Order: sequence, then structure tokens, then C-alpha cells
Amino acid sequence: MTTDEENRPVRRRVTLTGISSRAWEHPADRGALTALRELRGFDDVVKAFFGMWNERGFRLQFLAGAIRVDHRQYPRVYQRFTEAAQTLDVVELPELYVSQDPIINGSAIGLDKPFIVITTAAVERLDDDELRAMLGHEIGHVRSGHAVYKTIMMILTRWAASLSWLPVGAIALRAIIAAMFEWWRKAELSADRAGLLAGQDPAASLRLLMKLAGGGDLSQIDTAAFLEQAAEYESGGDLRDSIHKIGMTTWSTHPVPVARAAELRKWIDSGAYAQILGGDYPRRDSDGDASVSDDVKAAAQSYRDTFNNSQDPLVGLLRKLGDGAGDLAGSAVRGARNWASDASRRGRGNGDGEA
Repeated sequence: MTTDEENRPVRRRVTLTGISSRAWEHPADRGALTALRELRGFDDVVKAFFGMWNERGFRLQFLAGAIRVDHRQYPRVYQRFTEAAQTLDVVELPELYVSQDPIINGSAIGLDKPFIVITTAAVERLDDDELRAMLGHEIGHVRSGHAVYKTIMMILTRWAASLSWLPVGAIALRAIIAAMFEWWRKAELSADRAGLLAGQDPAASLRLLMKLAGGGDLSQIDTAAFLEQAAEYESGGDLRDSIHKIGMTTWSTHPVPVARAAELRKWIDSGAYAQILGGDYPRRDSDGDASVSDDVKAAAQSYRDTFNNSQDPLVGLLRKLGDGAGDLAGSAVRGARNWASDASRRGRGNGDGEA
């Protein structure tokens, strides 16, 4: 443990009793999840059919080649894990493994009984608060059912691939995959919020993202400068940069770290984080009352807000084109209305003369 960590004040975390995963789910993620949950029985079929092979095989792989965390093995990690779970009111802990890897990373795997894997780099290079945020992130994935629905996503992608022989099959397949990756990127934003709620330390959550971006030595980097990077990434450059960003993200499951930091900051600044800590959040016992239409509307509104507020040059051009098209259409409508009104007056005038 570093000296800086020892000198940090101990934070008292609020236990979020009965909290539903809907509290932290990004609107676009929640809309997709609610719709998928309405396909009653489909995920059970997927679990039954694929869980017999994939999940057991994955678990055996880590059981054989990784360290299963408990009070005897990696006790520091286990303590942070139990703290994150307690804060999110998760009674039954998923299994947790530490796998040898020099890259800071974590994942939630499985269908019927998901488990969590983090890397040795995460154990070695994250302090207690950052580690708690990462483990809360992965618990968020498990609680939201992302592991299950990512498997369904993969199955649907394979089904779509079977249609690739059709003339439009390849284009349709790429569109489906791109849409699914877009959903998964929003799921990562949801899990970032869960990690923040688990640790209840915004600075630690931002430090975690800084370390994921390559800042292992925090004495050499600065949070404000990192957020400036995020702002420059979102709004800087010209159309060429916008095209490059599309290429960087379209086929990626994760948003880039600076974008994740910016999104988490926006969520905090919106007041939603403080509202949840104040006890105003959806409970698990009301999940059955969730409205598909409301969640889909919220997802659509989220995309509209992102489009309207984006500083990206390409999005700005599309807004201008849209406004121009709207002005042109409005002018055409007004012109047609005026023409019709003039024609009607002329018609009445001619009729009165002939009578």
C-alpha cells in the first residue's frame, strides 16, 4: 500500500439497500435490456443449451490456471470485493479469480452462474479504492445480466452470419454487429456507474480509468489534464478526426478510457449520483413494473440529447444539414400553403364573376 493511500481519509460508504441495477444502467443499455427481458424463456433456453459446455469449460479453465479469491487467497482483494458487494446489497458473491496478465483488466463470464476474473496487474497496480471501483464495475455487469445477454448477442450474430450468402447478407450482418457493439459500449458505461456506486469515491473511479489508459504511476499524471484530454477527444479536430473516431469505436466493445471518464463526470454532474446516495433509486422489488415503452423512450431521448449536445465536428455538420433540410422543407411547405391559398382566392374570384 502506498503512502498516499495510507494518508487518504477513510470514507464511509452508504449501503444501497435493495438497489436495482436499473439505478445505474445507462438509458440506452437499460432500454435494450428491458426489451430482451421481455423475450420470456429465450434466455433460459440459451442458458440451458450453452451453459452445459461454455460456462463449465470457462470455469474449469480458471479453476485450473488462476487463483480463486477468498479470505485465504488474495485476502486484500477479497476484502475489497466483499465491501463492493455489501454496498450494492449483493448477498451472494460470485466466484472471483485472479489471472496472470500484465494488463489491468477485469471481466464477468458465464450464463447461469457468472463469475468474475481480474488480472494480476489490477491487483498489483490498483490501490484499495481503485480496486473496489473495478470490482464494483464487474459486479454491476453480473447484476445487470450483461454476461447472459452478451452470450445471446454472440448467438444472434452467428445466426446472422448464416445469411451472409444473400446479396445483402454481408451488409446486414455488419449492421447487426455494429448495433450490438454499440449496446455493449453503453453496458460498459452502466458498469462504470456501478463501480462508482460501489466505491462512492469519484476520484478513485477516475484514477482507475487513468490507469486503464496507461497511467500506472499517478505521480506522473493529473486528473484535470486527463479530463482535458477527454474534452479535446470529444470536440477537437475536424471531420477527418471524426472519421477516425468512428473507425476506432465501431467494432470495439469498450468506449475509450477518456470517453468513459467524461461520461462518468457528466453522470455525477447531472445530480443522479448524489440522488442515489440520498436514497432515491429504483428497488429490485419493483423490477417487474418496469415499462418497456418508457425505457425505450428514455433510450431514444438519450441518443437525441447526445446528438444535440455533441461537440464532434461530424455531428455538428449533420445537425447543420438537418437544420438546413428542415428550413428547406419548412419553406417548401409554406410556399405550397401560400400557393394553395392564392389559388383558392383566385378560384373564388373567378367563380363570383361568372355567376
